[in-house]
Amino acid sequence: MQLKYVALAAGGLMALSACSKNEAPVTTAPPIGPGAIAGTVAADRDGDGYVDGYYTADGIYHAIQGPPCPPPPPPPPPRAGERG
Repeated sequence: MQLKYVALAAGGLMALSACSKNEAPVTTAPPIGPGAIAGTVAADRDGDGYVDGYYTADGIYHAIQGPPCPPPPPPPPPRAGERG
């Protein structure tokens, strides 16, 4: 008689085990950085450590196009004098 109750309890546990969820909780995406475009992936094609462009969700690469950087300032004149 007790074997029926054990079998009934085991069957109930097996049926309820299908209802349990072992999925990781969904978290929000981290905030995007300055200059980033939402929904894209940054790309560094030449490996210099700077973002050269970005990929959109459809897989198309878009190069970042902007004005060229200004040239560096000229070196300061050499110091001459008593402590120069």
